[in-house]
Amino acid sequence: MKTLVFSTQQYEQHFLQHEANGKQELVFTPLSLNSNTADMTMGFSAVSLFTSDNALADVLRLIHAHGVKYITLRSMGHDHVNLKVAKELGIKVANVPSYSPHAIAEHAVTLLLTLNRKILLGQQRMKQNNYCLDDLVGFDLFGKTIGIIGTGKTGAAFAAIMHGFGCKLLGYDVTQNEILIAQTGITYHSLDEVCKNADVISIHCPLNDTTRHMFNKQRFNLMKKEAFLINTARGGIINTQDLIQALNEGKIAAVGLDVYENEKPIFFINHLERPIQDEMFKQLTSFPNVLITGHQAFLTNEALKGIAATTIDNLNRFAQDGFSQNDLGELQ
Repeated sequence: MKTLVFSTQQYEQHFLQHEANGKQELVFTPLSLNSNTADMTMGFSAVSLFTSDNALADVLRLIHAHGVKYITLRSMGHDHVNLKVAKELGIKVANVPSYSPHAIAEHAVTLLLTLNRKILLGQQRMKQNNYCLDDLVGFDLFGKTIGIIGTGKTGAAFAAIMHGFGCKLLGYDVTQNEILIAQTGITYHSLDEVCKNADVISIHCPLNDTTRHMFNKQRFNLMKKEAFLINTARGGIINTQDLIQALNEGKIAAVGLDVYENEKPIFFINHLERPIQDEMFKQLTSFPNVLITGHQAFLTNEALKGIAATTIDNLNRFAQDGFSQNDLGELQ
């Protein structure tokens, strides 16, 4: 089957080609799928998309008219695809339901530790031969209360790490993870209760109509002024404008973000010669207590191998019309 792989980055091509092993015809492009690039799908039966692509209603109709029957996502999240319209058009969609939850969980911990122990500021001073320790004071994680929003595979991996640090764990999820309760002693509470009591809150839930802007002015007002907020899930879960206001008013101590709600025109692109125009993003990057990475939490060898393997497996199943169960990655 001939597949156009949109938003291809150099770091992932080897993994995809290795897994395809000549059994799938892959054509790579660094361009993202949108209404302007949809015509590129002419002659392709399938497309492979990443989170930077746009497969909303108008784009789906365009690529369907060009003969695209299948979409395989190189991500767990699928908020960039209109599944309802895809189903109406008869386009089958599959995602990567899991790859390496440890990669994202470990990155969340990295953001937390880097912020807490002032690692970046310390390095800046060392390069200036300034070894003064003023303003570099952090806190012990041992004994602190950690709020975990979403306790699926990634949230559970994060919980296990925090349990190892000796933290008290508070969870919020529509479904309680009984295995995690037994392993870590995590207790489940309402979202507001978690916000009120946690010293650190880490987000690991999907983006949907229920979770969009879940963290807003109301929730920031509930949080401790000493609290840290970490988001390695989806940018739209946080109302960025409300977050900026909370930071300006000192209602939150520090924020670590690997995602941003308007990230598509920004992340995965070299902006050395094209300045970023997003004013909210500029404001976020101006805060000394905000650490942003460019959607790189998933970026480990193990995760990339897992994503590539599932992506190619999805294409193989599409070619055989073999999808029949949701746990195989099929989204409809």
